[in-house]
Amino acid sequence: MEQPSQTDIAIIGGGLTGLTLHYFLREAGLSTVIIEARDRVGGRIQTTTAQNQPPVEMGATWLGKKHTHLVALLDELGLETFPQQLGERAIYEPVSTSPHQLVTLPANEEPSYRIRGGKTALIQALAAQVPADGLHFGQVVRKITGRPDGIEVVCAERTFTAKMVVSTLPPNLLLKTIAIEPALPPELLPIMAGTHTWMGESIKFGLVYRSPFWRADRLSGTLVSNVGPIPEMYDHANFEDDRYALKGFLHGAYHSLDREERLAIILRQLRKYYGPAVDDFVDYHEKAWLHDPFTYAPYDQHVLPHQHNGHTDYHEPYLDGKLFIAGSETARDFPGYMEGAVSSAQWVAAQIRRRVN
Repeated sequence: MEQPSQTDIAIIGGGLTGLTLHYFLREAGLSTVIIEARDRVGGRIQTTTAQNQPPVEMGATWLGKKHTHLVALLDELGLETFPQQLGERAIYEPVSTSPHQLVTLPANEEPSYRIRGGKTALIQALAAQVPADGLHFGQVVRKITGRPDGIEVVCAERTFTAKMVVSTLPPNLLLKTIAIEPALPPELLPIMAGTHTWMGESIKFGLVYRSPFWRADRLSGTLVSNVGPIPEMYDHANFEDDRYALKGFLHGAYHSLDREERLAIILRQLRKYYGPAVDDFVDYHEKAWLHDPFTYAPYDQHVLPHQHNGHTDYHEPYLDGKLFIAGSETARDFPGYMEGAVSSAQWVAAQIRRRVN
């Protein structure tokens, strides 16, 4: 094992929270490292990019004007947004015993927005602020140990010592995969175990096409179905509107299928609405987040969507003020969203600066 690496702040997780936290601490005069288990940054932001294809989001996708912390960060980084295209009419499938309907969409007073170039543009802009020796890939954290003079983060191949540590992992994943000494308060453990991991059960897919055939005859790529297996789908063209895709969700029950089986049921459903044109796709992308061990850990019992997200027990440090539990699920506002990730990072950065000044 390598000699311990010393730093002021160790951030566990190189997703949006971890990268944003580093960004907000960059002028505080503190040394910072990001410890990332994967071989990439971004966490639950994962954009597939390929030549002559639009960026296809396999993770977090949309934001709104109410997401003020995220919007301010995008403005500061000089990143553009554009409204999600819904079209004039949506396909609505209320029950399996009746044909699908075409529903005229009202004017969207609060549109959702996407980032030009995909969410990867945000991740790349933040990662560019991290020095080469400040980002460590392939480091799976096994143990966090509080010491009188600091805190240790133990990985398989190396150990990091810091004055403070910030975990940005989903709380249930932190609880299930990392040993913490001294032990966290016993009343916190069931809260962590019962905190819903956003994206954890999601299956997202993208079908890339040469042309947007779904826009013909005043149709659109907007689909809402109570029948499934696709409950929602949207037009996923790029900002320039010259690369085309459909992007949607699958019900969580289809985690047990393999990639080809999921593709087959997706195409079967879409043929009902659009005909054989759906089979002429250029590429197929998917992400079943439940199978990602660095995002999801099984729950001990049934957990409701957003359960314990933003819980007040996440808004104080542990291990004598040396360990912060951050991340989107812990945010006071918009937990589970990118806005929550950014606001959580901003709040923790303020707490750290207050403690060191």
